[in-house]
Amino acid sequence: MAETKKTLVIGASENPARYSYMAVQKLKDFGYPVIALGRELGKIGDTHFITEFPTNQHIDTVTLYINPVLQKQYMKDILLLHPNRLIFNPGTENEELYAIAKANGIESLEACTLVLLNTGQY
Repeated sequence: MAETKKTLVIGASENPARYSYMAVQKLKDFGYPVIALGRELGKIGDTHFITEFPTNQHIDTVTLYINPVLQKQYMKDILLLHPNRLIFNPGTENEELYAIAKANGIESLEACTLVLLNTGQY
């Protein structure tokens, strides 16, 4: 089942202390295909970052690691991608995007990707 839940991590960082770094690693450990979107090129393990928003791909889950101000530039792209689920990790809560996503049939959660993975709820 994991192989069918491709996840887009927005806010990928090469800093091992960042939660986005840990999420990319943990997603891969659990067998989920990951696309890591960062401000600049980089990589975590064998996952290379992209810097342009992916289009024309089926993404099951988008998980956010950027603040609401930075999210504005990706709002339209996220909606056009129409993932099954959008996860607002702690510190990324955004009432506007949450409401718009839900109104467009996208399951929206204020949750922690790492906790969801570790508790089998992902």
